[in-house]
Amino acid sequence: MPFNGEKQYVGEDQPSDSDSSRFSESMASLSDYECSRQSFTSDSSSKSSSPASASPPRVVTFDEVMGAARNLENMTLVHEIAVNENFQLKQDALPENSLASRVKRIVHQAYWDVLESELNAEPPEYDHAIKLFEEIREILLSFLIPGSGNRLRNQICEVLDTDLIRQQAEHGAVDIQGLANYIISTMGKLCAPVRDDDVRKLKATGNIVELLRQIFHVLDLMNMDMANFLIRSFRPHFQRQLVDYERTKFQEILEETPSALDKTTKWIKDSVNEELLAVSETTLTPGAENSSKPSLSPTLVLNNSYLKLLQWDYQKKEFPETLITDEVRLQELKEKLNQLKIIACLSLITNNMLGAIIEGLPELADRLKRISAVLLEGMNKETFNLKEVLNSVGVQTCGEVNKTLIEKGLSTLNAEVQANLVGQFSSIEKEDNPIRSLIDKRIQLYLKNLLCLPSPQKCPPPMPGGLAVIQQELEVLGCQYANIVNLNKQVYGPFYANILRKLLFSEEAMGKADASSSAN
Repeated sequence: MPFNGEKQYVGEDQPSDSDSSRFSESMASLSDYECSRQSFTSDSSSKSSSPASASPPRVVTFDEVMGAARNLENMTLVHEIAVNENFQLKQDALPENSLASRVKRIVHQAYWDVLESELNAEPPEYDHAIKLFEEIREILLSFLIPGSGNRLRNQICEVLDTDLIRQQAEHGAVDIQGLANYIISTMGKLCAPVRDDDVRKLKATGNIVELLRQIFHVLDLMNMDMANFLIRSFRPHFQRQLVDYERTKFQEILEETPSALDKTTKWIKDSVNEELLAVSETTLTPGAENSSKPSLSPTLVLNNSYLKLLQWDYQKKEFPETLITDEVRLQELKEKLNQLKIIACLSLITNNMLGAIIEGLPELADRLKRISAVLLEGMNKETFNLKEVLNSVGVQTCGEVNKTLIEKGLSTLNAEVQANLVGQFSSIEKEDNPIRSLIDKRIQLYLKNLLCLPSPQKCPPPMPGGLAVIQQELEVLGCQYANIVNLNKQVYGPFYANILRKLLFSEEAMGKADASSSAN
């Protein structure tokens, strides 16, 4: 249809609260020595769980690349529908004064002007009008559920029979207004309740060309309503089948593009290297040689890899392929976490400096938290001046505290205390600030403990000290984060297991083989 509004996929980026905390069978092999290490050193992995091929590199054709792209697009869409309860389709509104908007408006207006001139001609010409009625008929029929509504289906086909309308037009007996009235009546039977007012307004439109134009506009809205209804209807099915569907689709992508796990492998390898360095530093005794490679827990390595995503540089670093469907959600969680981190730092400084003054005043503490949250909105934008905002938060904090003290008949903060408070607030802009580092470690500890629990939504870990001011928000964010991580483990567990097997145990297996051969 030449006048349908373009559509795009739009979703409110709120992760689903559905329980995705159970681990897949494939991820059981990543538990800390719950199964034998032989499961990692053996090569008995199935094809579906093998993220890398032992065959030599091959040339990937353009068709294979496009096939992989289509698979990724379909997988991303299904994933978004399944995990985002607020995902829906919306009309794509072009910017008002953009070139695309002006071109669209001019072309559409030209079409309707041609239609109006044809209908006003002597004798009238109905070719374009008949094509529109044919298109309207097909749209109305598409709203009917297959196998039902046969009576209405037959009626629509009879009234909007284009062959009959063309014969009537040849004899000057076609009733354009009557056909339009029938269409409006049928739309009223098929539309969602939210469109009743739109359909009612059509009846008040006098000009037949404008009426046809508005009919197409409302049909576009009804099409969108139908698509969103189908999305809501299929969401439970997608949620039930999501793990198998995504794993199968990603395996297809991997077969078409063998390098589809390169970034994921690097992401996990970086975590392995960090853990090896940390273990070596804590276990190495001065003067003693330790030639054996430290043993690492696969689960610990993978969980630490997930934790790094909340500190990821999303603008500069390449993202793991297995998490691409949740990249936007994870980035938003990281940005929200950064804001909560600063709020916790400000609260800790305030309590340390003014604890005796604000003790027993929960209303003041809540007010100071709201002020901080409002001023820190958008802190992840490049143009955001954190130091300047922190200075403003400090000034407003001093003002609110002084106001409360005056109301209680107490003396206000002296200039030295106020200057010290503002200065400490401003100092948290530096990432190596001791208070900021302390809060960051405690948040990381909470999230690390969260990932170790089988059902973090039902029984979250204890909140570390100093985080009480953001406890409610951090628990919600933590549950959203755990949902994403646990679902990702279920889907891509076989691929992670194979990567970890090669990174952690390949050298050990080779060492055993060498020892065996030398003994013989």
